[in-house]
Amino acid sequence: MDDVLARVDGGVLVLTMNRPAKMNAITRSMYAGLSRHLTDAAGNFAIRTVVIQGAGAHFTAGNDIYDFIEEPPTGPDSPVSHFLEVIHNFPKPIIAAVSGNAVGIGTTMLFHCEIVFASPSANFSMPFVSLGLVPEAGSSYIFPALAGYQEASRIFLTGESFSADEAKGYGLVSVICEDAQEQALIMAKRIAEQPPTSVINTKALLKARSHDAITAVMKVEGELFMLALQSDEAMSAFMKFTSKKSKGVTE
Repeated sequence: MDDVLARVDGGVLVLTMNRPAKMNAITRSMYAGLSRHLTDAAGNFAIRTVVIQGAGAHFTAGNDIYDFIEEPPTGPDSPVSHFLEVIHNFPKPIIAAVSGNAVGIGTTMLFHCEIVFASPSANFSMPFVSLGLVPEAGSSYIFPALAGYQEASRIFLTGESFSADEAKGYGLVSVICEDAQEQALIMAKRIAEQPPTSVINTKALLKARSHDAITAVMKVEGELFMLALQSDEAMSAFMKFTSKKSKGVTE
């Protein structure tokens, strides 16, 4: 089975992270697949909007930690860096449907979506500091702008998770509903019926105020992230995490 499923429904590209047995933990090949589909969609006039979702009960557990350790993204040309660049610069609306856990990049990619639907069970977390790392995807810029400096600091520095209701209060989630995937597709089709050039230009205008600033922050985050990956702190945190996983312990 493909780890990233792609289908087109009425001008909407639906991308599904498809490793439900692993809570859709993202591998290098999945990043490459997501980037490829988004890049193709950007140049395909027939595709008007994109929906990103996860198969099964969870959106994604974030990076597949074993794949991540085996070949860490220590360069700007890594599949992770490329995916972040593609989603940040994608010209058409992206709508996300989140259920269950959205860990790490599972939360930070949502900052680059126009509309996020979440199920009541959705649970968000950005445990970068807990893993000896730093925030990525421009989240160190975007999240404080949404949630306020102190709330962002509390969540980043402790690795605490937060609920769908809290995410909606921060402005990260637009709609909480039981049928998040169905409602996301309905919204995507509604937008897909709008004049396409007007949609693209409106998204560009909405992002214009902060797009370049986020690009600059993402560059700095990426450099610090790569340095952190090579640190003893990160290696110790990863070993602790994998030890807990092997013993069936979760946090």
